[in-house]
Amino acid sequence: MSTPMTSPEVNKLIVALDVDNKTKALELVNSLSHVAGMFKVGSQLFTAVGPEIVREIVASGGRIFLDLKFHDIPATVAAAGIEATRMGVSIFNIHASGGREMMLRTADAVSQCASREGLTRPSVIGVTLLTSSDAVELNQVGITAAPADHTSRLARLAADSGMDGVVASPPDIEMLRSAVAAPDFLIVAPGVRPAGSEHHDQKRTMTPAQAIAAGADYIVVGRPILTAADPVAAAAGILGEISNVAKT
Repeated sequence: MSTPMTSPEVNKLIVALDVDNKTKALELVNSLSHVAGMFKVGSQLFTAVGPEIVREIVASGGRIFLDLKFHDIPATVAAAGIEATRMGVSIFNIHASGGREMMLRTADAVSQCASREGLTRPSVIGVTLLTSSDAVELNQVGITAAPADHTSRLARLAADSGMDGVVASPPDIEMLRSAVAAPDFLIVAPGVRPAGSEHHDQKRTMTPAQAIAAGADYIVVGRPILTAADPVAAAAGILGEISNVAKT
């Protein structure tokens, strides 16, 4: 694997490894490691390949955002959090809608495991509202609050329940910075789309520059990089957008 760059812009870019096989995933990690600070392993790749892909990337020096959105009874999610810690991931997420006890017990279990076993503690972040969801879909499941209000409430609950941050739609970032005052509260923004890219199933999105300017700590980009004729050039272009924000 190439030596990762350490510029602030690189560290903010998480490339989503939304592919269905180990060979393709490792090829992407090898080619993009110098232009990406982290790689996301989500449901598709994890289900196709299993946890070994995470261990292999971590062993090669890569950083992983494990995007499995755990949501179950507190004991089950806490146990999953322990295993994510043992795999060496840098970040993993759980649904904030799982409630206070689920988040508290997971954060505590992760901290105890890391301390007891001499491991680096990953950041545990809460999922607020999926970027593919809007007011219509919230109403379909019985939630009458506006998307922004629902997101804000879950973010505050996550902060009060020991989470290190949240996953949130780019348009919600500024609102969340006001809702949660802690300066070290992480905001990971998925569904980011460079200018001119197709939005696909992302209903609430921004460009990389807009998301970083709004206050995102990390942006997650998948298809605009993975489907590009030159994925490295596509990632470098995103870094250029982020860099321009930092200079203004």
